[in-house]
Amino acid sequence: MINSIRNFTPSKELYGRMEKFQQRLRAEEIDGALIVQNADLFYFSGTCQDAHLFIPAQGEPLLMVKKSYDRALQESALNNIIYVRNREDVRRGIKDFLKGKRRVGLEMDVLPATLFLRYKAWLDPVAVVDVSAAIRETRMIKTPYEIERLKESACLSAQMFRETTNILKEGMTEVGLAGRIEGFLREKGHQGALRVRAFNQEAFMGHLVSGWSSAYPSFFNGPTGGTGTNPSFPQSAGFKKIGRNEPVLIDYATVVNGYIIDHTRIFSIGPLSDKLVKAHNTSLDIKRRIIKETRPGTQGMDLFNMARDIAEKAGFIEQFMGYGEGVNFIGHGIGLELDELPVIAKNYKMILQPGMVFALEPKFVFPAEGAVGVEDTFVLNEDGLEQLTGIDDGIHVI
Repeated sequence: MINSIRNFTPSKELYGRMEKFQQRLRAEEIDGALIVQNADLFYFSGTCQDAHLFIPAQGEPLLMVKKSYDRALQESALNNIIYVRNREDVRRGIKDFLKGKRRVGLEMDVLPATLFLRYKAWLDPVAVVDVSAAIRETRMIKTPYEIERLKESACLSAQMFRETTNILKEGMTEVGLAGRIEGFLREKGHQGALRVRAFNQEAFMGHLVSGWSSAYPSFFNGPTGGTGTNPSFPQSAGFKKIGRNEPVLIDYATVVNGYIIDHTRIFSIGPLSDKLVKAHNTSLDIKRRIIKETRPGTQGMDLFNMARDIAEKAGFIEQFMGYGEGVNFIGHGIGLELDELPVIAKNYKMILQPGMVFALEPKFVFPAEGAVGVEDTFVLNEDGLEQLTGIDDGIHVI
């Protein structure tokens, strides 16, 4: 079992992240930033307690905590931590800094409009500007400390897939299998929830779908959907029973100590059709070609187009990344949130840099038959891609 309760982010790590962000603020002539969203707050302060973090373009940050102040003192290695009762206390906390300043940044990609208007009013006459891109691009390059946290999550994910071969049985429902797998993960240290930055893309542990339900349409911005258990959460596992000779796609995001990896493997009770096996092998061809071709300086859009060409030559272009309502990406950044930068997508220019971490997921979806494919999480090093997730990527036939 992984004990995460005392795994606090070191001071050196926090201040290193802070300095990179402050350099960005100075380059954009922004005097400071007010951070409130949990993932960003944790990244810069090491705590998710109810707080505001003010980061000046130069100098010491100030963490202003409403609840729980005592826990924030334990969890955060920042030097300046104070107790506040309300937003007026927050304003008083940064009042002296604001004198003579022109621009303060807010996380406008995630901040609700009502809160934005309130902050805008009480920061007046200081102008408010958007620093969400600066935050996301700072977080996009992972540190060695973060890579180690991601490897912890990858280790647990591999354990889960090995355990799946002992659990999966014909006639189980999807939700029954999901419950067993998720229980295993929770007992081993999965924190049970993960963060998604995009609006209305709801947090869940992953997609577990089988046969025809793999191609069941969903609002979720991914290649597979699933029926879910009801229309209020219409994705992933439902009450369909798992049969023989159909793909069981398990696409789970494992998160330990805040850091997420995304990992997909295909299981089946008995062999799959030649068509599905060929499609799965095509996804492996795409994965291996991308590993071979990717280096610092590679254009992410080129990787997507290369993957699409491989799918087309194999005769599976209609099924590539979803049937009918497919998505136009094959890779997404990952870390404290499921949908970070970089994005490996059609018509999305993104030069890949060392320290970027992304999940690569070439998949094929066949209506009434199922989905096949693979997903692994990689970090880009100076000499190429390093795969963080393990376990055989072929079809696991039980």
